[in-house]
Amino acid sequence: MPLYVQAGLWGLLSGAALVIGAALAWFADLPRRWIAAITAFGAGVLVSALSFDLMDEAQRRGGFGPTAAGFLAGAVAYTAANIALSRYGARHRKRSGPQQAEEGGSGTAIAVGALLDGIPESVVIGVSLLAGEGVSLVAVAAVFLSNLPEGLASAAGMRKAGRGAAYVFGVWTGIALVSGLSALLGALLMDGAGAGAVAFVTAIAAGAILAMLADTMIPEAFETAHDYAGLITVLGFLAAFVLTKLGG
Repeated sequence: MPLYVQAGLWGLLSGAALVIGAALAWFADLPRRWIAAITAFGAGVLVSALSFDLMDEAQRRGGFGPTAAGFLAGAVAYTAANIALSRYGARHRKRSGPQQAEEGGSGTAIAVGALLDGIPESVVIGVSLLAGEGVSLVAVAAVFLSNLPEGLASAAGMRKAGRGAAYVFGVWTGIALVSGLSALLGALLMDGAGAGAVAFVTAIAAGAILAMLADTMIPEAFETAHDYAGLITVLGFLAAFVLTKLGG
């Protein structure tokens, strides 16, 4: 099976967690405190993964320069896009409470914002295959574990905002498919690229992910699960750290 097809399938698997999370929010009607706790855990997983798996690997491959440049570029690009989307009502797209309804945001802006959050994570999965050692199971596990609360919190907010099932599941199914496509393109386009270029792209994704965490997931986690959010985030960080070391 071609490398890029493998990447697409792994990206699709990790993206499927968004649909699972949305289904849990739609059918189970979980308490906001539970959603916030799951979100905090997912945030900790991603912080650990981007620290020990993405940034460390990028620096080892391409050196400090491309890694630092890519990290900052990813954060700036994500922040600029997020600011633009926020003007159209997508600021609270990952919130499980009434914020989406109060903001009255455009459904298209919310969908595009959710897509913006998911693409960098998927690209990382595709690029991880280029080392010739198979997919990074740590990256797949981290993205899957973080996508679950992302879909859960955002779909809960969409439901409170009066979005219908067709919209909610259409958005998350579409993003899951785009996640697979992003991983596929990441492997296809970067195949044969130099170490510095791979490091730069990996770091771009890491910078965008960290900016996304600070803008969307962490506010949701700490607003509702404030007393325990820090501890739960640490547990998520530790879980991904252990996966990284076992995978290494």
